[in-house]
Amino acid sequence: MPFHQARWEEPLLWEIRTPIESKVDPIPGIPEPLLRKTPFRWPEPTELELARHFTRLSQMNFSIETGIYPLGSCTMKYNPRVGEVLARDLSMTAAHPAQPVSTVQGTLEMLYRLEEALGKITGLPNVSLQPAAGAHGEFTGLLVARAYFHKKGDPRTEVILPETAHGTNPASSSMAGFAPREIPSKDGCVDLRALSDAISHRTAVFMLTNPNTAGLFEEEVLEIADRVHAQRALLYYDGANMNAILGKTNPGKMGFDIAHLNLHKTFSTPHGGGGPGAAALCVTDALSGFLPVPRLVKEGRKFRWSYDHPDSIGKVRSFYGNVGMDLRAFAFIMAHGEDGLRRVSERSVLNSNYLAHRLGKLLPRPFKPLVKHEFLLSGLPLRERGLRTLDLAKRLLDEGVHAPTVYFPSLVEESLMVEPPETESKYSLDAYYSAMERSIKDTDENIHAAPRRLAVGRVDEVAAAKNLRLSWRDLRRTP
Repeated sequence: MPFHQARWEEPLLWEIRTPIESKVDPIPGIPEPLLRKTPFRWPEPTELELARHFTRLSQMNFSIETGIYPLGSCTMKYNPRVGEVLARDLSMTAAHPAQPVSTVQGTLEMLYRLEEALGKITGLPNVSLQPAAGAHGEFTGLLVARAYFHKKGDPRTEVILPETAHGTNPASSSMAGFAPREIPSKDGCVDLRALSDAISHRTAVFMLTNPNTAGLFEEEVLEIADRVHAQRALLYYDGANMNAILGKTNPGKMGFDIAHLNLHKTFSTPHGGGGPGAAALCVTDALSGFLPVPRLVKEGRKFRWSYDHPDSIGKVRSFYGNVGMDLRAFAFIMAHGEDGLRRVSERSVLNSNYLAHRLGKLLPRPFKPLVKHEFLLSGLPLRERGLRTLDLAKRLLDEGVHAPTVYFPSLVEESLMVEPPETESKYSLDAYYSAMERSIKDTDENIHAAPRRLAVGRVDEVAAAKNLRLSWRDLRRTP
């Protein structure tokens, strides 16, 4: 369908009305160097001016309400509004994390029941909701592994990662004090020979996503688990791709010891944009004592926090997780139930295979035809026209849909990773195929110039990274 994004010459809030100067008496005890020396200036728009300002800004952006977001490895599904309503209820927003537990029993029960549900879903019954987001959950899980080996008197120094690992895995490993070691893939999956050559008495953890970032299920996962455990190492499940296996299998059945889940992916809480995200860390009984404190305990019909866990790694953030995000995930799980969650995976895998089959007629698919929730394409043929995958991604934006993930994972040249979640209909999948077809068949000149129908045209990513402009005021100061 024809698409033209809104383009407003939107002023700053400070420019809508003359700012009011306000002088506030300083709070006693603040050191003199920290006191404001000039009056504070703040805008005073009317409610209507404020609503129009932010509405116009939103019209110059993409959203899941206006078009499909098939970002591979990100599961950018639609967030049901019932979760938004619940999380914004006064009983949630007015609660303070430092309140006495007797006054927040309802919130604690919700967290407790969410932990129970996630323990059943993953097959790893011991759960902490304290980590703030997915990568933070990774880091926390690796701290648990480090504490586990420290208590055993068995210092381990390495974390092994497959070529298909998520980009945060090596960073989390390094931050937790391990040396990351990557092994190559074979036909898009773990190369068992490479794993056997790499694993040793130095190995603490092998981190694996299943299905992996190529959208392929690691069919030899039980053999992988045996080889990891034979070296007395731990098997770690990166749960970013859990959307593909809900109700079909789980990390516990596959032999994993630790798993983190991105609640802002599989369980439909808002994703990214600076946060907040949410994560759950799930572990076996052998690792339970190392989870962060406090732990949520049920005594009769009451709930309380327990710090009586001497082997715990301690706290990894202030208070306890992003509770508003947890409530959205809990609502999603309760609304679907066991059968509904299974259908989530069935629909996401069906959508992925349907779109992969269609798009495979436009661009090569490097691996076997049957995939899970996402799949890879290669933009390599575009090179013959002097184009890159990035050019195609920019051209797709002019169709009113978001581009897929590009250049990740690196095992495919000029890769595009596409994930159409279960919330998308056949109509939207067919529309995305048509958008891709029009983009590929467009003239080379138009593709090079794209995007042309957005509020902002093609940007220079390198210059943007080197010369930060963090506000409109900074931008307008630029010569």
